[in-house]
Amino acid sequence: MKLMPAVLFFLAVALFPACGKSERQQAAEKLQAAQLLYQQGDTAQALLQADSIQIAYKTAIQEISAAKQFQKQIYGDILFRKQDELDKLNQAVAELEKNFVKEKTEFDRYTQYIHKRQEFQRRWNKSFIQIYLDERGELYISSNYYGEEWLNHTGIRVYDGDLQAKTETIEVGTALNHQSDFMNTKWEKVSYMDGKDNGVIEFIATHADCNLKAVFLGKRYYYIILESYDKQAVIDALSLSKALKRQAELQQEITMLQTKAG
Repeated sequence: MKLMPAVLFFLAVALFPACGKSERQQAAEKLQAAQLLYQQGDTAQALLQADSIQIAYKTAIQEISAAKQFQKQIYGDILFRKQDELDKLNQAVAELEKNFVKEKTEFDRYTQYIHKRQEFQRRWNKSFIQIYLDERGELYISSNYYGEEWLNHTGIRVYDGDLQAKTETIEVGTALNHQSDFMNTKWEKVSYMDGKDNGVIEFIATHADCNLKAVFLGKRYYYIILESYDKQAVIDALSLSKALKRQAELQQEITMLQTKAG
C-alpha cells in the first residue's frame, strides 16, 4: 500500500504528455503566431518563430514544410522590395553621374569620379578645395595652395560666423602632405583621406547656402572663399558616394535573398 502514491505519481507523469497538445498542434499554433507577426510588420520575429518550428518540433513534418515555405515567402517579399529599391537607386546614380567625368589611369585601382566643375586644367593656378570620389563611394578632400611663398599648411578650417569644421592635422613631410615648386611658384596639396576631413565634407554640403570661407592653417594663414560650384561639387559627390555605397549593399543583399527565396 505504501507504494501506491509513488506508482500513481509516475503513471501521471507518463500519461501527461498524451493529455497535452501534440507536436503538430503546437507547431501549427507557432506557425499561426509567426504569420500574425508578419502581418503586423515584425518580419524579424516572424522569421525566428518559423525557424524555431524546425528545431523544436522534429516530428511535425507537414508543419516544418509549411514553415519553410512561409520563410521563403517572406524572403521573396523582401527580395521584391530590395529589387525595387535598387532599380530606383540605379536611376538616381545615373542622374548624379552626369555631373562627373569617369577616369581610370594606370595608377588607379578604382575608377575615379571627377566633378566637371573641378577638372584640374581649370584650377592649376588657384588655391581651392577639391573633392575626390571613386567607384566604391569612398570620398575625401584635399586643400590645394598656389602662391609665391610656402605656407607649410597642415590643415584647413571651413567656417561662416560661429559655424565651423576643421580637418585633422597632416604634418609636412608625410605622404599626404605634398609640396612642389616651379620657378617662383609654390604648390602645396594636403589630402584628408580615411576620415581625416573630420566632418568638413558633411559641413560644406550641409551649409552650402552660407558664405563659406576656408583658412589654410600653416606658418601663416591663407584665406579663400568657397566658390558656389565647389560647394555644389561637394554636394554632388557626397550624394553619389552615399548612393554608390547603398547600391553595393543592395546588390549583396539581393544575392543573399535570391538564395533564401529560391
